[in-house]
Amino acid sequence: MDTGPARPTAATSPVGRMLSFADDMPSRNWGWFALRGVLMLLLGAFAVLLPAPALFTFALVFAAFSFVDGLFALVSGYRRARADQPRWLPLALSGLFGVLIGIIFVAFPLIGTIAYALTFIALIIGWAAVQGVLQIVSAWRLRRSINNEWTLIALGALSVLLALALVWLLFQNPAITLLSVAWVIGFWAIVSGVLMLMLAFRLKRHCAETDASGGVTDGEASAA
Repeated sequence: MDTGPARPTAATSPVGRMLSFADDMPSRNWGWFALRGVLMLLLGAFAVLLPAPALFTFALVFAAFSFVDGLFALVSGYRRARADQPRWLPLALSGLFGVLIGIIFVAFPLIGTIAYALTFIALIIGWAAVQGVLQIVSAWRLRRSINNEWTLIALGALSVLLALALVWLLFQNPAITLLSVAWVIGFWAIVSGVLMLMLAFRLKRHCAETDASGGVTDGEASAA
C-alpha cells in the first residue's frame, strides 16, 4: 500500500547531512591539525631557545593587533556617532586606547615589550593568588563533607606560593623574570603542539578506519 512519499530521516534530511558533514570535518582535516601542531612546536622551541627575541615578537604581534583592532573600533564608533546611535563613546575610547598601544610600541619598543611582559606577569600573579585563596577557603568550608581536603589546601597553598615567588623574583631579578614570560609561552606552545599532533594522528586513524568500513560508523551499522 502506497503511503505517500517517504519522510526524510535524520540521516537523509538536509540538516542531518549538514550535521554529519560537520562531525566528519575534523577527521578529514587531520593534516591541518598536524600542521598546527608542528607550528606550535616551532613556536615553543623559538620561545624557549631565544626568549628575548621571542618576547619582543610576541609584544610586536600584540601591539599590531591592538592597533588594527583600535582602528576598526574608532571607525565603528565614528559611524555610530554620525548615525546618532547609543554607546558610541565607549567604543571610540577603547579604539583610541588600542591605537595608542600600537603607537607607543612603535615609538618605544623596549618600553612596550617590558610593559607587555609586566602585564602578563601581573595577570599570572593575580590569577594564582585568587585561585589559591579560593581553593583554601573551599577546602576549609568542605572539610566536614569531603575526605582528604588537605590536597585542595595544598593546591591552594602552591598557587599562593607561586604568586609570592613571582613577586619576589620580580624584585630580585627582574630581567630573568621578564624573560620567563617567553619561557612560559614557549612551554605552553610545546605542550599544545604535542597534544595537537596526538589529536591529528588519532583523527587520521579514525578517517582511515571510516574509509575502510565504507564510511559506515559503528553506530550507523548497529542502527541498520
